[in-house]
Amino acid sequence: MLDKLFGAKKEELLPAMAAGLQADDKIISLNKTPIHFYHELRDILEKNAGKAVKLGIERQGKIDTLSLTVSPDGKIGFIPEFLIKQTHEDYSFGQALSIGTSSAFGVIGDNIKGFKKIFKGEVAPTKALSGPIGIARLFGGIWDWGRFWFLTGLLSMALAFMNLLPIPALDGGHAIFLLYEMISGKAPSEVVLERAQQVGMIILLALMAFTFGNDLFKVIF
Repeated sequence: MLDKLFGAKKEELLPAMAAGLQADDKIISLNKTPIHFYHELRDILEKNAGKAVKLGIERQGKIDTLSLTVSPDGKIGFIPEFLIKQTHEDYSFGQALSIGTSSAFGVIGDNIKGFKKIFKGEVAPTKALSGPIGIARLFGGIWDWGRFWFLTGLLSMALAFMNLLPIPALDGGHAIFLLYEMISGKAPSEVVLERAQQVGMIILLALMAFTFGNDLFKVIF
């Protein structure tokens, strides 16, 4: 039937179509790896470009497995239908100002929660931290004004939070020394300030090296 509809042999069709993937099928696994989000499927497909894979699906409440070969560009040929529906709501200037301010400072709260999970070992730093390469990938390859300004605002607040961390060489570190001076009534010695700046720079450079290396590792492997 596929041959008659599309005028092509089965092996010439898109992998998903040739394997029998249908509308409303829910992809639940790939090579026995559970799939919960679309980006998980995309990443695994890219790693298996040109290879034969087993696609686990749920169709009308029944579990099935489809065998197919991923295309050389890491795709199988389908358009995802996201379960989370997008909605649009217009706000007045006052409402936008209030909601925008709340959302902006909410980013700082989310960063604090994220760092707590990292220190507790609940989230791996390799998954939680990204550098310039990871940030660039967030913006994507398609220009979207709304997405651009949303991510720009989010990154601005994240940088503001990072700048307030009590690390010497950052504003947060300077604030700690000012508090010390206010409480003790005397400023730290030049030697202490110099050593603190050196330690702060080492911490920042180490963090930069880690995020760069982590981004490159994700891109390559």
